[in-house]
Amino acid sequence: MDMQKTVAVVTGGGSGLGEGTSRALIARGARVAILDLGRSRGAEIAQELGDTAVFVEADVTDEDHTAAAIDTAVATFGVINALVNCAGIATAGRTLGKGAPLDLGPFKRTIEVNLIGTFNAIRLAAAQMVKNEPSPDGERGVIINTASVAAFDGQIGQAAYSASKGGVVGMTLPIARDLSRTGIRCCTNAPRICETPMLMGLPDPPRQSLAASLHSPQR
Repeated sequence: MDMQKTVAVVTGGGSGLGEGTSRALIARGARVAILDLGRSRGAEIAQELGDTAVFVEADVTDEDHTAAAIDTAVATFGVINALVNCAGIATAGRTLGKGAPLDLGPFKRTIEVNLIGTFNAIRLAAAQMVKNEPSPDGERGVIINTASVAAFDGQIGQAAYSASKGGVVGMTLPIARDLSRTGIRCCTNAPRICETPMLMGLPDPPRQSLAASLHSPQR
């Protein structure tokens, strides 16, 4: 894909991996629509990046919000041909904590944001990409999802997070097959530990424990 002709929607672009992705894309010549919550730094980042970026407030779990955000991105740049899904949350809690079962609310919310929110953005972005004129090799767009090493190697207290990221991994191939005839690719990456606000928001002991268990897991 020619970066000079790329217009990317980056969910969760107001912080962490999403912010880094937005900056990297623009540095390579792309234009970027940063989708994030209003309380994020998305507007500030877009202003800093200049005319090649726009901030659009959106909650990926909300169908109408996300559809309107995609429409705004198209209205601003004329087209979108890339989607990078970085929006996500992390909750921690053992299945049984001090004898009490894990509260179901945070588990549901993690699935809703990380898994359902990712699919919501995919389906809406794909509906726009399919309208694009194909490139000489038949490509109309690309979708890149963000999973996690936790999808394959979840640690203590990561049942919700691992389940949500495992779901992202699991739906990647069927979605790629669904969209293959339209010229839209779909893939997923699985980062290890990154110094994002999500990770740095954890207290030192669990953060250090997580790092140790990933890099040198005990039998």
